[in-house]
Amino acid sequence: MTELTLAGLGEHIGQELGVSDWVTIDQARIDSFAACTGDNQWIHVDVERAKRESPFRGPIAHGYLTLAMVAPLAMQIGIIPRDAAAGLNYGIDKVRFLTPVPAGARVRLRTVLVAVEPKDGGQVIMKTQNILEVEGAEKPALVADTLALLIPGR
Repeated sequence: MTELTLAGLGEHIGQELGVSDWVTIDQARIDSFAACTGDNQWIHVDVERAKRESPFRGPIAHGYLTLAMVAPLAMQIGIIPRDAAAGLNYGIDKVRFLTPVPAGARVRLRTVLVAVEPKDGGQVIMKTQNILEVEGAEKPALVADTLALLIPGR
């Protein structure tokens, strides 16, 4: 990926910014997310019951856990321009959960720059489309259009 700058960001609209490494969503990560959020639904955390009763034949990751993977994987890709002091989550325009992520599956993020909106003080709103792929699956786990507020360095 080309190193991005705030001034040159608009030149990359419509382009893929990069693809992250594969990351395993193991049961330990799912259990930690459940403990953190209080979402202890059996389909995520009760391995034996999920094997018996789930239509997925085992536990699956929380949808919001998969969504939470977007930010760190986008950072790994390097979507924040080198001359930005910070890139902050600004919002999500749309998110769709398309296929479950079974415990133990590997995921990776593919990010495309959709739009750039200049703001006062040199700040920029950057809109990206983020596709979280599941290794070996026909459909991605999710597609999310996210917004980041880019704050210029001094």
